[in-house]
Amino acid sequence: MKPNIVTLALIGALAVIGSGSVFAQLPKEAMNAIAIPDKVETAIGELEFFDGVPNDATIDKLYDNLDRIRGVEVYLNHSGAGSLNAMRKGNASIGATASNIVPISEQLLKSESLYLTGNTSTLYAVNYLDLKTDGPLVVELPPGMLGFLDDAWFRFVSNLGVIGPDKGKGGKYLLLPPGYTGDEPEGYFIVKLPTYNNLMFLRGSIAKGLDPAVANIKSKLNIYPLAKANNPPATEFINFSGKSYSTIVARDFSFFEDLNDLVQVEPIDAIGPEMRGQLAAIGIVKGKPFSPDARMKKLLNEAANLGNATARAITYQPRIGGVFIYPDTDSSWTTAYANKNTSFEADGTMNLDARVLFYFNATGVTPAMATTHPGAGSDYALAYLDANKNAFDGSKTYKLHLPPNVPINNFWAVTIYDTQTRSLLQTSQTFPTVGSQSEGFQKNEDGSYDVYFGPKAPDGKESNWLETIPGKSWFTILRMYGPLEPWINKTWRPGEIELVD
Repeated sequence: MKPNIVTLALIGALAVIGSGSVFAQLPKEAMNAIAIPDKVETAIGELEFFDGVPNDATIDKLYDNLDRIRGVEVYLNHSGAGSLNAMRKGNASIGATASNIVPISEQLLKSESLYLTGNTSTLYAVNYLDLKTDGPLVVELPPGMLGFLDDAWFRFVSNLGVIGPDKGKGGKYLLLPPGYTGDEPEGYFIVKLPTYNNLMFLRGSIAKGLDPAVANIKSKLNIYPLAKANNPPATEFINFSGKSYSTIVARDFSFFEDLNDLVQVEPIDAIGPEMRGQLAAIGIVKGKPFSPDARMKKLLNEAANLGNATARAITYQPRIGGVFIYPDTDSSWTTAYANKNTSFEADGTMNLDARVLFYFNATGVTPAMATTHPGAGSDYALAYLDANKNAFDGSKTYKLHLPPNVPINNFWAVTIYDTQTRSLLQTSQTFPTVGSQSEGFQKNEDGSYDVYFGPKAPDGKESNWLETIPGKSWFTILRMYGPLEPWINKTWRPGEIELVD
């Protein structure tokens, strides 16, 4: 029998080994590719080896680097879970400690309350649901609502209200927890949730006035366990307009502590093996205590800082496509959802930067936010940088020009935000928003509009002015309610935000 190619190769390799070093027979280029020198300069310092074997100091550096890297990955990839948990803690800080205690912005959102890119033009009811405690939960939804449900990792589950199965007529929803095997009674819109902790995000239309919109929610929204349907406890409401508290995710070791608390509550299959492995690599494992030593705490604290800083880099200088609204020009206007994709996944691939871009800067996910129908819904444009791609300086004055015939069916608004908290900028203006509904807002003779940003209002332009703070930066969002075709097809577009002085 003749030897085959594999056998001949093996015989050759043994001959080489027998004659001395395998490496001695390799070309220099191949040797350089597979061998490591005794000393290597890297971003984490000099690494030392004895013929490829790292010494103890090098091993310590490499493991520190690996643990820090994995901490950064956890911070970024679980930013949705961190943000939702921060909302839960924020709600609890003002007394919303149960599913049937609902925070509501009765006088609209004011800058004292830190919510990611919150809106001053909408009535909010933002509730954290706990199906671990309550089991199957009934939500009696009022008519005219616009809302959705997100799970503990801030993934979209279901729409509610106008864009949900009740079509805006209201009705009873039954929210079922993970693994539920009981009866599914008739007369409900059934929603099966993959996690125990969930966000219910509701908006009430104020087209007919704020007071009736508030009354509609407070008199008709009821939340109670299915087990208590025969004698439901009363739903309570907490007015958070003007309350000073935070729902913003932390950038220190506490981020990982909060994430561990969530993991311990949720079913193990709430996330996949890869994400669970990422958590396990830094010590977060369901059913086990999270007790990192001083070294690991230090590294995770560094990781949170690096993760937060990286999210800011992704925000201000995104490297992914589908973020800039007018990519054919040097425009600074961006969208929160890259490629209008609210799952951040396409062709079987998760867009990691797109997911971070949204969760670091915004609250709540529904496909409706990225689906534009002429004359209905809303669409947003964000400006993080000025016309020259520089950060906005609160000591300077800027102008945004909107050409005539702003293409909206309802109204438009410009709101200003704090770059640190990504929440409403806290100034002397109760509502840091101006727009077509603002009292006294001035229109130019040709039908165009100018909005001014600066520490002082230009003479005669007080009604068209948003206050900024010297020593602070800011960014802004242009919201189009009921955008029309010229906005959608980009034949009408806002000007860039220009430095005036």
